[in-house]
Amino acid sequence: MTETLDCVVIGAGVVGLATARACAQAGLETLVLEAESAIGSITSSRNSEVIHAGIYYPKGSLKAQLCVRGREMLYDYCTQHRVDHQRCGKLIVATQPAQTDRLRTLQQAAQANGVHNLRWLGQDEAQSREPALRCVAALESPSTGIIDSHGLMLALLGDLETAGGLLALQSPVLGGRITTGKAPIVLHIGGAEPMDIAARHVINCAGLQAQAVATAIEGVPSGSIPTGRYAKGNYYALSGRSPFTHLIYPIPEPGGLGVHLTIDLAGQARFGPDVEWVDTLDYTVDPRRAENFYAAIRRYWPALPDNALHPSYSGIRPKLIPADGEEPDFVIQSPDTHGINGLVNLYGIESPGLTSCLAIADHVVQRIIKA
Repeated sequence: MTETLDCVVIGAGVVGLATARACAQAGLETLVLEAESAIGSITSSRNSEVIHAGIYYPKGSLKAQLCVRGREMLYDYCTQHRVDHQRCGKLIVATQPAQTDRLRTLQQAAQANGVHNLRWLGQDEAQSREPALRCVAALESPSTGIIDSHGLMLALLGDLETAGGLLALQSPVLGGRITTGKAPIVLHIGGAEPMDIAARHVINCAGLQAQAVATAIEGVPSGSIPTGRYAKGNYYALSGRSPFTHLIYPIPEPGGLGVHLTIDLAGQARFGPDVEWVDTLDYTVDPRRAENFYAAIRRYWPALPDNALHPSYSGIRPKLIPADGEEPDFVIQSPDTHGINGLVNLYGIESPGLTSCLAIADHVVQRIIKA
């Protein structure tokens, strides 16, 4: 049996749910297919739950544009839908004089991206804000916040269903083919009741599995599918009360933003993620890796007690391998790239994907409308 729909979104993470919501609210009959038994159980539930300001990304990149736009959309959405969040702010810290130039560069990059409310703090002012902090200078980002990512996904799902959209759990996409006609993309769906679905539009938001999904659809040019890697990030929770009220971030490092301190909405402090390149999806957190965390954290919090960190959780980010050595941008491919009408593939949607989710959704829907 083959069902025919306007739109199928593959993946019920935060970006998939936001995109499906936008499609349904635009009047498209929309179905979300999720391989797992619950929404957002992979990347969307295994991150820092930070609302980013838009500081780190190259001017004009999708990451910069969609983060800055998505940040305010997300704050408004959380307020309107009563999703728990807090605009707590963060400090990006230079712990030695040689890092102050890097801090100035970050400030300039933020301004180029439209983030104009960063404040430069000298050592005395930074440490008056956070007495436990050691640094020579800091950038204060008042637009940075934290969010209940699961609460956000439940709100997006509620909006999707109110607009007439549907969610199918434990419904993996096993393959597909391109045909002719008004619903040219046929997907082979597994699960308890295998079936085929023909759709006018298919949006691949499968995250870590986005490349595998695209490869499984016959007719998608292999050259259009970027090579990806898995970057595992381990998190360790702090025993006892955090002495900080802001999030604390060091100078960024290759592959990530460094071992930073975040605080969840319950006040629990955690540190991470680090960057561990892996080949398989293994979420085990090795207690021994915490040894490397102590030295990194003590650069900005020298009073961190011994044995204060314990394994919390890990997440795996879908990293794209850069062709030019630069940090890869989001890749949102439409038919003008791969030549298949109705298909949109999203690759490398890592941080700031959570912050950008509503803006990504609008961006995708605009591409569908123009198609």
